[in-house]
Amino acid sequence: MGKSLLIVESPTKARTLNRYLGRRFDVKASVGHVKDLPEKSLGVDIERNFEPQYQIVKGKAKILEELKKAAQKAEEVYLGPDPDREGEAIAWHIASEINGEKDTGKIKRVLFHELTKRAIEEALKNPGMLDKNKYEAQQARRILDRLVGYLVSPILWTKVKRGLSAGRVQSVALRLICERERQIQQFVPEEYWTMAVELRKKDAESGDETIVADLWQYKNKKIKIKNEKQAKTYKEQLEKATFVVDNVEKKERKRQSAAPFKTSTLQQEAARKLRFTARHTMSIAQRLYEGVALGDEGEVGLITYMRTDSTRLSQEAVNEARKYIGEKWGKQYIPPRPRVFKNRKGVQDAHEAIRPTSVYRTPDQVAPYLDKDQLALYELIWKRFVACQMAPAVFDQTTIKIKAGDFTLKVVGSVLKFEGFMKLYVEGTDNGAEKNGRKEDVWLPELPQGTELDLIKIESKQHFTQPPPRYSEATLVKELEEKGIGRPSTYATILSTIQEKEYVVRENMRFRPTELGFLINDLLVENFPNIFNVKFTAEMEESLDKVEEGKLNYLAVLKMFYDSFESSLEEAQEKMKDLRREGIPTEIICDQCGNKMNIKWGRNGPFLACSTYPKCQNTCDYIRNDKGMIVALKDEETQEKCEVCGKPLVVKRGRFGTFLACSGYPECKFTKSIDKDSGKANDKPVKTDQICEKCGGHFLIKKNRYGGAFLACENYPKCKNTRPIPTGIPCPEDGCDGELVERVSRNRRRFYGCSRYPKCKFVIWNKPVKRECPECGYPFLVEKYSKKEGNFLACPNAKCGFKLKEEDQQD
Repeated sequence: MGKSLLIVESPTKARTLNRYLGRRFDVKASVGHVKDLPEKSLGVDIERNFEPQYQIVKGKAKILEELKKAAQKAEEVYLGPDPDREGEAIAWHIASEINGEKDTGKIKRVLFHELTKRAIEEALKNPGMLDKNKYEAQQARRILDRLVGYLVSPILWTKVKRGLSAGRVQSVALRLICERERQIQQFVPEEYWTMAVELRKKDAESGDETIVADLWQYKNKKIKIKNEKQAKTYKEQLEKATFVVDNVEKKERKRQSAAPFKTSTLQQEAARKLRFTARHTMSIAQRLYEGVALGDEGEVGLITYMRTDSTRLSQEAVNEARKYIGEKWGKQYIPPRPRVFKNRKGVQDAHEAIRPTSVYRTPDQVAPYLDKDQLALYELIWKRFVACQMAPAVFDQTTIKIKAGDFTLKVVGSVLKFEGFMKLYVEGTDNGAEKNGRKEDVWLPELPQGTELDLIKIESKQHFTQPPPRYSEATLVKELEEKGIGRPSTYATILSTIQEKEYVVRENMRFRPTELGFLINDLLVENFPNIFNVKFTAEMEESLDKVEEGKLNYLAVLKMFYDSFESSLEEAQEKMKDLRREGIPTEIICDQCGNKMNIKWGRNGPFLACSTYPKCQNTCDYIRNDKGMIVALKDEETQEKCEVCGKPLVVKRGRFGTFLACSGYPECKFTKSIDKDSGKANDKPVKTDQICEKCGGHFLIKKNRYGGAFLACENYPKCKNTRPIPTGIPCPEDGCDGELVERVSRNRRRFYGCSRYPKCKFVIWNKPVKRECPECGYPFLVEKYSKKEGNFLACPNAKCGFKLKEEDQQD
């Protein structure tokens, strides 16, 4: 009897499965998607019902051939990519390549919601068929995203600058961030005051417990103190008043634990407690799901599938958790009935919540096999799951109302009576969620109704209302989910993309839109009001869900979208502002000719330019103040002279910070970098023994405005010959006689490329070291760093895994 073939998408997942399945199955990995839309063209035939023109992904042809050969030999073929839309697309494309035009019935679909022996065997005993609805939902999303990305982005290249991108969902996320920033800029703070009154039992000893009550009502209406004058008036009246306990209310309050994690809440909590980005969280979770080597136990899947909208738990998992809780903390920590968590309306319930595959695999037990971040995330998942099946925390809450003439004061205190789930885990909160920074839980002394109180002191405090906070990763993910924008499985990519495109930056762990982000958002919202719209985007997500459920045809969704999109596209091509030529008008006056200035866009970012250009060529940098208003920056003159024309150098601000430039610009374009640490101009060029082949002068080592070093002729500007600095390491490409030289990319990142560029395009991003690999003979090693291993040397040959730790490095 021949073997069956099991194909998954990940080598790590394949290793874990192979450990359980042994000789019965031949387990192979596709290493991700095998087919996709082409990189450099639209790849969608709109006229032929949006027919996608899939191609084999670069580098996957060989893998596909191996899978085809293995499938021919196998008795049965099981496709086990992840149990979501992307996994279904991978399975569908593998099946189409293995089957060709035939439908042999040999192929079966298996869904692994967790990689444990029981779950794997259960999945293989109950295989299904490929899910056409799920595949078409993925295909519809892919086509929608491709239409927007490939048809809108080129308009931005033409009107603003190359390299920009628009995305069906990412641009709506950007819109939320920009709208929040404008709310902050337009916010007008309002003054208000609070009064805290410290009291004690009448005639009590000075050492007795006091209470601090808040001024709450005046003549039985909630009080709002608007200014200092009003605060002083109330304070004077209170100082003359008699304080008597009017009402005491005591009740027991229970606090239930949070639901187990789903994708969005895991991302939120990891951002709050661990400061992980959504992408980092999902990357670690993927590894924990696919399997981690636990010593002699081998590869083990530690958590269930991490892309889920559901908070449902299997009965087996709940029973195991309740058993563990009883053994660890006692019966009092187990609620009478297992806790069941309801999903939101419309949630796909195919998967469980994210939980450990076994509660008995505690964080302490797996700690020796996980790195720091893996352990932190696993511990978070483990604790949240166990806590969700623990008894509630119980508080004794007391509310005391105190009469003082026409005023009513109130103080609320609560004492923890039984810690319940809080013994193990307490959910994090977003910054600013606590009211006035006051602690909710305070102890209060026994004060029966009618008790008279002595005034100790009254403290008045001025406050100002605060604007809504900027979005953090946690609050933005929460907002996207609540508004139905995208799906939790896509949030990590969305947040990464808008940062990589420099539409937003993170400051103090919160998102702030850049000038470019504001610009792109305004252009897209103005020209595509129906497409980059929160409500429309949410409706599209609902439509995709209906496609997956088989309630809606995917072509109908595409046509509905394209009907609205096509007209907006044609209009935008014609009417979108051409910022390359026109710029954005401002009220800033040119200090050279008196005309208004426009915002224009250069390769180093936005700047102000005179609207009469080229008649007046005045330019300057600018910033926006807290209200979003433009403030022109005047060049700061220095004592240094230009090395070319002798005019003073001025401090300029570019995309990568400050640098020195000649005040004679544009006639003289001399620039000089500023040292980041000292804030001063970089040292004078260093003379070398290398001779310029054009004029015979010596080469100098200089630094460009980005801090990168290069060789330049000493006879500049008469001779403008320059060279990158060589490393002395030969280029490893076959037949190339070049050597590696240091360069700086457009994004200010240092890299090393062949001196024969563009004939040879070899590039490496890590610094090369002239030291042959002792294992494979590669001509050099590279410097690397990781949190786990620190600094080390590694072989850049992908087929060789040689590493040399810093402490082992000897000359």
